[in-house]
Amino acid sequence: MDLLVNPTESSLLRFTTAGSVDDGKSTLIGRLLYDSKSIFEDQLLAVEESSKRRGDAHVNLALLTDGLRAEREQGITIDVAYRYFATPKRKFIIADTPGHIQYTRNMVTGASTADLAIILVDARLGVIEQTMRHTYLASLLRINQIVLAVNKMDLVDFDEDTYHKIIADYMAFAQGLDYTPNIRPIPISALNGDNVVERSEKTDWYDGPSLLEHLETVQVHAETAADKARFPVQWVIRPISDADDSKLGNLHDYRGFAGRMASGTFRVNDEVTVLPSGMRTRITGIHTFSGEQQEAIPQLSYSVTVADEIDTSRGGMIVQASEPVFTESEFDAMICWFSDKKTLKPRGRFHLRHTTNDVRAIVTDVLYKVNISTLEKSQESQEFALNDIGCVRIRCSSPIFFDSYAENRITGSFILVDEQTNNTVAAGMILKPVRVEEFEDAAAAI
Repeated sequence: MDLLVNPTESSLLRFTTAGSVDDGKSTLIGRLLYDSKSIFEDQLLAVEESSKRRGDAHVNLALLTDGLRAEREQGITIDVAYRYFATPKRKFIIADTPGHIQYTRNMVTGASTADLAIILVDARLGVIEQTMRHTYLASLLRINQIVLAVNKMDLVDFDEDTYHKIIADYMAFAQGLDYTPNIRPIPISALNGDNVVERSEKTDWYDGPSLLEHLETVQVHAETAADKARFPVQWVIRPISDADDSKLGNLHDYRGFAGRMASGTFRVNDEVTVLPSGMRTRITGIHTFSGEQQEAIPQLSYSVTVADEIDTSRGGMIVQASEPVFTESEFDAMICWFSDKKTLKPRGRFHLRHTTNDVRAIVTDVLYKVNISTLEKSQESQEFALNDIGCVRIRCSSPIFFDSYAENRITGSFILVDEQTNNTVAAGMILKPVRVEEFEDAAAAI
């Protein structure tokens, strides 16, 4: 059972916006920031001046997030824009992602760490291909909360029937997803602020919360102490001189494994397994810059010492002895192809970067590609081009230590890097290991 963030406490919510071009994503974020009084006076003055120069009839709040010159000139979002604001109930990190099909890779980047996705739909157009594409990506990335924001309700006279038809069409599509998130529909007008921060009298037929009310109270899964403990090793700390740090005890004997706690919790005296050796030992100390700690919690960095002299280095992992991790060289994964200069074909060779590990890898098979509009899986094409999504089989030169992406978004994700250009060409989510008794010398093949 998922543990949930207590919405009555001040907690952090990461969310992303997605939708088709001109659905009002940037305007919605601008309205959220403006109505919640989360922008500075000089920022508002700058937006007002820019709006006048553009000839806008009103203050264009979208300019608060469209930071690139090309974005302001074209009136579109290209890059992923991050914004931060807070209310008395919660802190927020927003990722404003592009709507154009050619920027799907940017949407994947912005949504990869999100707890919630706001999918905007233009009330005049209803559910279109980009709506389905972004919903599928949110599902693929295991974002378990979706807000279906039916925007521009003012342009359809806040018609209730139009709103409910859009919901019905959207739910019909969502039922075909492999993973169905929790979906909360909200009718809004981002331009005028209806149901964004305050509930609107123009939608008296709607009895749900405003968007901000929902964001402040929604329960999302977070990395908690109940998750499996995973500690990817970034570095092995050995003191260079006696002046390094007197807090570490006998400096000449100190050997700590430094890294960031990916999930779960370690405590002093916990029994752990150190990979790749697979040897068991016991945690004797958990250290930070501030001093010694009794436990390590998710997303913070530590140096961990163990009772035995065990060999591991960058790319290794420390896990709870009772919570084993997959240690495999071959696995199936869903990928989104990022490159517009290179295509993926079977037998393609890459560097695979996973947690702190970097290994050489080969794509042995293209299992299928997904048609986003129909959710059909096709094996007709064996080649991935820009923004294509599908399932591949990957073989690594040495084992990596992972969970399925459905269980752990950190240890279940990776990127593929082109060997020649060092460009990131794909992001991947591990589905399951491929268990076989023998490999045909995977390291030699790569």
